Amino acid sequence: MNDAADPKRNLPIILQQAAKQWNEKLAVVEADRAVTFHELNNQARALAKSFIANGLQIGDRFAIWAPNSIEWQLVAIAGQLVGCVLVPLNTRYKTKEAIDILTRSNCRIIFHVDNFLGTSYSSMLASANVEHIININMLDDFGSGEKVTESDLNDRINQITPDHIADILYTSGTTGAPKGVMCNHGQNIKVFETWSDGVTLSEADHYLIVNPYFHSFGYKAGWLAALIRGATVYPVQTFDLDNVLSIIAQKRISFLPGAPTIFQSILGHPDRESFDLSSLRCAVTGAASVPVQLVKDMKHTLEFEQVYTAYGLTESTGVVSLCRPGDDFETIATTSGKPMDGIEVQIEKADGTLAFADEPGEIQVRGFNVMQGYLDDPDSTAETITEDGWLKTGDIGIFTKAGYLRITDRIKDMFISGGFNCYPAEIENILLNHPLIADVSIIGTQDARMGEVGHAFVVLQEGATIDKPSLITWSREHMANFKVPKQYTFVTTLPRNASGKVQKFLLKSQTQRKNHDNNIRDRPRRHAT
Repeated sequence: MNDAADPKRNLPIILQQAAKQWNEKLAVVEADRAVTFHELNNQARALAKSFIANGLQIGDRFAIWAPNSIEWQLVAIAGQLVGCVLVPLNTRYKTKEAIDILTRSNCRIIFHVDNFLGTSYSSMLASANVEHIININMLDDFGSGEKVTESDLNDRINQITPDHIADILYTSGTTGAPKGVMCNHGQNIKVFETWSDGVTLSEADHYLIVNPYFHSFGYKAGWLAALIRGATVYPVQTFDLDNVLSIIAQKRISFLPGAPTIFQSILGHPDRESFDLSSLRCAVTGAASVPVQLVKDMKHTLEFEQVYTAYGLTESTGVVSLCRPGDDFETIATTSGKPMDGIEVQIEKADGTLAFADEPGEIQVRGFNVMQGYLDDPDSTAETITEDGWLKTGDIGIFTKAGYLRITDRIKDMFISGGFNCYPAEIENILLNHPLIADVSIIGTQDARMGEVGHAFVVLQEGATIDKPSLITWSREHMANFKVPKQYTFVTTLPRNASGKVQKFLLKSQTQRKNHDNNIRDRPRRHAT
């Protein structure tokens, strides 16, 4: 697989450097609690001794099933210090999903909260075959590492190289069982050193992390990037808008990454002007569809100095491309920037040839960000990474003539209507420019005449009303007729997972059930004779 990015960089070195350089500076602030970089280092080292005392070896896996918190970050760092491999679990998982990943990853420990969002994690773990099941808020139960000396700890830490696997993040599993993506210390560090440079994250920043720690956006682009750069992080467990606005105002938050819906929510808050948001400096967002008006409002209304969009996937250590400082509104909204320094990107057409500018094809990536492979799945790894190192992303995109990457869609989401390829993300991006539409998702549904047609699930702006004929008329004025959705469902919200992605499989199952019910109603009835 991919070679280590830098022979001298791993998490233990990053932690040691942070503690030395920013010693008494606050590293993490959560509600009325806070730890400095010095305290974070000391507490992580003490907990790392408990990993050793409990017999954990280099390469052993440990899971965290909890919302964002100081403890989450502390446990993750402690385990990685001694060469153990982090396996984050999605906080929305149910019993079967969690047990499946714990079993397949062969985790020896799971650190969990008792309850979150009305769900009892303790109850769901009753059937887990895991050696240590530890309440993350009661770390003393993990046992003391007093018998492990500083020399013992340093001996273990000194064995950890950039080539050691640091984490296994599981894919969303929308097209099958989730696969475990392995990344090593070296590439994690180099990717987010490069990313931090691109988005100008620095030690002066106060970084509000609303993205979940179980996702690379909250973990790697979150607290890990902040640890590399010396920024202070403020983790929040759930996106409560009033709470978020209060933290921004009170803590003078300057750096705020998140999905486009987060910024739309802030802009739409009726009492937004009562909160002092003047400290906001930089926003990072990303999606196939970002309205140009949203970017304008983030700059002009929220007064961000910089707004960046980015593209990446779990298999690329979270990042492939970034916009550049000074990019115009349309470039920020409609592209995902240029490949990061040191990363190669090519577009391969269906016939295996490389695409020219503005020609769509599969996005393929090569460089230090490419995963080390899927855990215990050499066949899927070989299908995804070519012999010469190209990661096949499964995303469709184009390069603009200016060399910017535009994500068109997922290969699996594309549908063909009347012989024309239709890319839902492209259609969504156009519809989001309608002044009455707040959110939209497009799926392809079967049609007897056209093969497939677009079905739009539309969320209107608060208080807005519009009928289907008016929306079709507007759509025909703004896109080719074959792209215009033929079916519309107006909904109050779109189903999204914890990382903000629309769960299109739920929309598809909803339409399938509706079509099934209609077919039953339309069948001729047999009358008793």
